[in-house]
Amino acid sequence: MPKGRYTKTILPLLIIGGTTAIISGGLAILYSVQRSSIYTPNNPEGSRKHVPKPSEYGMPYIPAILTTQDNVKIRIYVCKRHTDDEASSRPTVLMFHGNGGNMVVIYLYILCNYLYNPKINLIYLKGDRLPIAERFYKDFKCNVVMVSYRGYGRSEGTPTEKGLCLDAKAALEYIRQDEILRYTKLIVYGQALGGAVAIDLIAKNEGKIDILILENTFLSIPKILPKIFPNFKFLCSEIWPSEQNIKKIKTIPILFLSGKKDEIIPQHHMKTLFDLTQTNSGKEWVEFSEGSHLDTVLQPNYFHYVDQFLQKHIIGWKVW
Repeated sequence: MPKGRYTKTILPLLIIGGTTAIISGGLAILYSVQRSSIYTPNNPEGSRKHVPKPSEYGMPYIPAILTTQDNVKIRIYVCKRHTDDEASSRPTVLMFHGNGGNMVVIYLYILCNYLYNPKINLIYLKGDRLPIAERFYKDFKCNVVMVSYRGYGRSEGTPTEKGLCLDAKAALEYIRQDEILRYTKLIVYGQALGGAVAIDLIAKNEGKIDILILENTFLSIPKILPKIFPNFKFLCSEIWPSEQNIKKIKTIPILFLSGKKDEIIPQHHMKTLFDLTQTNSGKEWVEFSEGSHLDTVLQPNYFHYVDQFLQKHIIGWKVW
């Protein structure tokens, strides 16, 4: 082939190929940065090595390792009531946590609030979710199952939207196959990102779940991402379309717990989710005027409202 013809034929292909490689590489980096902002399992440093145990809060537990559909091993804590008879007669709470937790930031933020409001329970200053599980276990006498998503704590893998959905499915299957827990009423409790995980799980498995409790969650990642990456709203690799999924939930009651001063997820996300909900079993809205993203769970009467909601929707519910 003559040199000039070779140049005219091959050079454009090389340029196109090189440009495509550069664009693909740039998108890969962008998606990686997005995921590292959405999922923060290593914040604070050492959080994947030091994982508090339920026994530190006086809750007996079984550590279990689940293998997900895509062959990733994740860890869960299973806290059953003290006897099989009691465990089988009480509800089970499946907890999905947020995207991470910086213990120092949580400590300083809540401590500042505590200085102005000494009634806040300082047990929550540790910054983990075990005190919430403790309330469900000790005060409400529930069984509790806590999930460590892939890439979090001592679970294997890397967190992604598809992966976390498979983690949630594995946890649900574990409960529904357990000889004690399989017959219990199942309450799914999700905070922030955990709310999106919960909504997705129930939209696909509504017949296996009885109640949903949501706190400070969002419509979708593309609608929350502009707060982090204003120019990349339409280049999201993670979607979490809760605004679409919640409309698929038709038969279970849903409790919305919203902090009016949420500085991370604007409250209109929760309000819109509430408006979009079409369940025929009832929905309730509880607003905490002083609740921010991190401390809504600390607001006065938070668990009182949870208790009232459960009384309405679980026959024979009582806190012993």
